[in-house]
Amino acid sequence: MTAGPGDADPAAVEGRGPGEGLLDPRSLRALAAELGLRPTKQRGQNFVHDANTVRRIVAASGVGPDDVVLEIGPGLGSLTLGLLDAAAAVTAIEIDSALARRLPATVAERMPAKASALRVIEADALDVDALPDPQPTAVVANLPYNVSVPVLLHLLARFPGWDRGLVMVQLEVADRIAARPGSRVYGVPSAKMAWYADAVRVGTVPPTVFWPVPNVDSGLVRITRREPPATTAPVERVFAVVDAAFAQRRKMLRGALAGLFGSSAAASEALTDAGVDPQARGETLGIADFARIAERLPGSG
Repeated sequence: MTAGPGDADPAAVEGRGPGEGLLDPRSLRALAAELGLRPTKQRGQNFVHDANTVRRIVAASGVGPDDVVLEIGPGLGSLTLGLLDAAAAVTAIEIDSALARRLPATVAERMPAKASALRVIEADALDVDALPDPQPTAVVANLPYNVSVPVLLHLLARFPGWDRGLVMVQLEVADRIAARPGSRVYGVPSAKMAWYADAVRVGTVPPTVFWPVPNVDSGLVRITRREPPATTAPVERVFAVVDAAFAQRRKMLRGALAGLFGSSAAASEALTDAGVDPQARGETLGIADFARIAERLPGSG
């Protein structure tokens, strides 16, 4: 709930002094100036400076006092502080050395009671294959658009212990992640995410709450892990079929998968055996369909 003009300041209610609690635009820019930080498009650095947006993201994530949250790209710590306020602990993975070094100090200054609940790993999230205990139960992150899908798939594949999450990504990417078969934007990200989890867009975030201000809206995607389809095909083979099916979207599946099966005729036979129309296109298939096709790849079984 947003405080009105006559309401007490949330930080004061929680017993925090001046300068503590969530970051505001002034404190965010002061941190950036201290670090000599110039946000780069290459790393997708757009930092949330609006405390109400942070509270909204944390509330939508559903994390609570028993959760250990994995955050990717904490940046200057806007979302990190909000997550620490709600969860038992946060493990943050940050690729930028200066930001990774500064984050523990920011938390110690603004939320000292939670300083010991933060762990910072300086690394590229795509290179992280192990995490310190306690293991994460949820993932909440503001992800750069250019790595959002690979990072999510990596986290889902490598760390099976977390069962839900909320990510903020560029709106177009959010729609692609959450798309269903038959949608105009359904494609490789949608199908691969569906192997691991249900993804639903649950909100939008305007550019004005970020610094610097991006050119597009962002979307909030809720992720709920579920079991992959029942299949004898390993995920690598299923994803190879997905990649081939969408490599040339206008092609019928019998043509798009000809390279995997050796010929269009062989692809047609495998598709028919899998209960899929050889003249269909990839955007009409669900992940279970791709799995049945993968079971019939040469060398399977």
